[in-house]
Amino acid sequence: MRGLKDKVIIVTGAAQGIGEATALRLGDEGVTVVCADRNADGAKATADKVTAAGGRAIAVQIEVTSRDSWMAVTGQVTEQLGGIDGLVNNAGVTRDRSLMKMTDDDWATAIDVNLKGPWLGCQIAIPHMQARGGGAIVNLSSDSRWGAFGQSNYSSAKAGLVGLTRTVAIEHARHKIRANAVAPGVVKTPMVMAVPEEVRKGWMTSVPMKREAEPSEIASVIAFLLSDDASYVTGQIVGINGGSVI
Repeated sequence: MRGLKDKVIIVTGAAQGIGEATALRLGDEGVTVVCADRNADGAKATADKVTAAGGRAIAVQIEVTSRDSWMAVTGQVTEQLGGIDGLVNNAGVTRDRSLMKMTDDDWATAIDVNLKGPWLGCQIAIPHMQARGGGAIVNLSSDSRWGAFGQSNYSSAKAGLVGLTRTVAIEHARHKIRANAVAPGVVKTPMVMAVPEEVRKGWMTSVPMKREAEPSEIASVIAFLLSDDASYVTGQIVGINGGSVI
């Protein structure tokens, strides 16, 4: 894809799932990938996979809910690699319970990681992108943004990411910074694979393609949105869900 070679892009939640797949895809495209995760060993393992495949990557530990952690990581990346050209806010968690059983802790954890984390990432990384003359951001929303049983916290966060993404796109178009989101359906990630198989089979009844997505299929769309091939695409939410209609 055009315009990705030699760019420096941070991917949060890079230790596994969509984050790992995105790091590997960006490495194939010639990006210097910053594999960021609270799991330092997992981040390093992904960075090692990128370099083993002939790409360039470093690993950093991050707590996405912490402003200090974001400041430290962006400072390190700028000092070590010269700047920041892109950001993928992928790190996420679920704390599923029905509305009446959900605790304050369940709510706060899901909102902090899934929404506050990307907000901090955008706010702190954007000045570094401005210094480079522009950049691109991809946030990870979800089909759950429309609402899902047992996910009032997660759904609220993923719906909030839609508003965040569009606002960032509006405010920073003048700085040549694009912001988009992808909204995956059911993807073969460790988080989804932990769900009982019979439950996952039930989900497939509303998916015309009758299968779960591979993480690499999400990564390919993320790579496109970060590239110059998407140079006039901003403020968009791209559903990647096998044709599911909510």
